[in-house]
Amino acid sequence: MKKLKNLLKWLDKHILSILVGIFIFLIPLYPKLPIRMINYTYIALRLEDLFMAFLFAVFFIQLVRKKVSLNTKFFILFVLFWAAVFLSALINIFVTKEIVISHLGILHAARRVEYMGIFLIVFSIVKTKKQFLTYLSLILFSLLLVNIYGVGQKFLGWPAVQTMNPEYAKGYLLFLTPEARISSTFSGHYDLAAYLVFLLPIVTGFYFLKKKLYYFALAIFSIFILVLTASRISYGAFVASLFPFLLFLRKPKHFAILLAVTILFTLTSNNLTSRFKRTFQVKQIFVNQNTGQVVIPQKMSAKEVPAGSFYIGINKPISTNKQDQEALLKERILDEIRSRARFEGKKLTQEEENMLLASVEAKLKPINTVVSDISFATRLQVEWPRAIQAFLKNPILGTGPSSITEATDNDYLRSLGEVGLLGSVLFFLIFLTIVKTILHSIKSLPENERPLYLGFLFGLLGLLLNAGYIDVFEASKVAFQFWLVAGLFIASLQLKKAA
Repeated sequence: MKKLKNLLKWLDKHILSILVGIFIFLIPLYPKLPIRMINYTYIALRLEDLFMAFLFAVFFIQLVRKKVSLNTKFFILFVLFWAAVFLSALINIFVTKEIVISHLGILHAARRVEYMGIFLIVFSIVKTKKQFLTYLSLILFSLLLVNIYGVGQKFLGWPAVQTMNPEYAKGYLLFLTPEARISSTFSGHYDLAAYLVFLLPIVTGFYFLKKKLYYFALAIFSIFILVLTASRISYGAFVASLFPFLLFLRKPKHFAILLAVTILFTLTSNNLTSRFKRTFQVKQIFVNQNTGQVVIPQKMSAKEVPAGSFYIGINKPISTNKQDQEALLKERILDEIRSRARFEGKKLTQEEENMLLASVEAKLKPINTVVSDISFATRLQVEWPRAIQAFLKNPILGTGPSSITEATDNDYLRSLGEVGLLGSVLFFLIFLTIVKTILHSIKSLPENERPLYLGFLFGLLGLLLNAGYIDVFEASKVAFQFWLVAGLFIASLQLKKAA
């Protein structure tokens, strides 16, 4: 009986620490398998949500029992932001009616609480420097496991579970083709890439603190995995964060080594280099003079990023193979004619197809252009204008969480569109407070510890750059990881003040 009592006492003392340790591995490593799909969306209830509900419940009980305490400054900021988000949701559900499906508005608002709450929990349990470094070591070990699975996915046929579209989100095991971009244990290649961008300066800073070569090797391994994701925006964010970090630390040798391996990995990745080449393409396109519809002669292939319909006209002649161009143009027009006929339930004869083809061709005007790929075109023509229109409808509160569909692919525009200036200012005030807290404390840190804290700041810079093209702070695995690590770093600084 005494042993059981001692065990329960020990468990009571360490339960939150144990749960956070499980969280560190569960979030990045457990695939996004659904338990139950949420109606009218491809968001699902998952194991991570049940685990977080349990973790919050334990935290609340320990808080009431005064076993742990809150960081008052950040708690107030968080509550103000959450209040702004829920106010936006309620106003747009019951007053403006911008949120048509009410439970989605509440769900999207609640996800902000779920993602950010781990910050407060971690802050409450980190009591020693040893704890801080242990948790950080576990995070980097989980990074190693994510990287290993990414290699297995690319070269050994290990499956992926992705949520890139509604069908995939049902939890199918996908086996990637040779040209596919890896996602490892994440829901998509963009999420994995953002996760790597954030942790790369941190693992490099940890190497400078610990002076252990395997941490530097982990950084090189992570760059290799980042290249395999073939995410152009994340690659750019990585270059703009890790290398300035090394320059700031005056580490020319490490700068040269990491630059060399980055160039080597990049040049050996046909997927990434071809995607960069096709971001903007000089092409002759055809515009329907009656409807304005753009027709681009191009072969559609999973190996290449197709051009989108956003273009800038140029007065420069373009050398093209006229015969190939005409064949591709006819193929594209016929595809469109046949798709429309199938949609309308018609079956066209060869003669009818030829007549429609001739009719469309007669209306087309050739234009020499610089045309963007379909990824950038979709953002520029659909997603970003939709968010801007939502912001203009209600600049203070936005049109509410979930009102501008699942993705905007720009966290700044999404925030303005969904929660307006009030929510956006409060959200980025939290980031500003985190940065200010670290910068204010960094001069008083021992010299050998400064690179680690600077690594966090440059990792945050990488995420903020990434957020201009991807909704990184709404991607659950990335968001959880950020708020976990941010809570750890802020908690460690409070320890130093107490000391």
